[in-house]
Amino acid sequence: MFAKTVTVDSLQSFGKNSIAHHIGIEFTEIGKDYVSARMPVDKRTHQPFGILHGGASVVLAETLGSIASFLTIPESENKHAVGLEINANHLRPVKEGYVYGTVRPIHIGRTTHIWDIRITNEENKLVCISRLTVAIVNADR
Repeated sequence: MFAKTVTVDSLQSFGKNSIAHHIGIEFTEIGKDYVSARMPVDKRTHQPFGILHGGASVVLAETLGSIASFLTIPESENKHAVGLEINANHLRPVKEGYVYGTVRPIHIGRTTHIWDIRITNEENKLVCISRLTVAIVNADR
């Protein structure tokens, strides 16, 4: 499914100097049709009540979906993947540790991609479900 050959390490360097790097998102696995990452639940990702901020979960979801879309675009095409719409349902709070996200495709079209992102806690309990729509646009826009 992925048109680019990358490693987990190369994905880490790709996000350097971005919000993903700032809040500690680390890519952990690339599979045939999925990408996984983890994010710390700490002062960088807490909301004022000491639990995981929903916006941080959305950053993890959009980071995973955008990277997955980027990986599907052949090197020969002068295209970028940009977020078009995201929604998230926050199902349970997390106070500390890590959350783990995995992105899988729902639809891979020529101009749009739709991704399902599942975020779990360290006990593998669902924390957030998100759906991301990505637009595939010309890079010279």
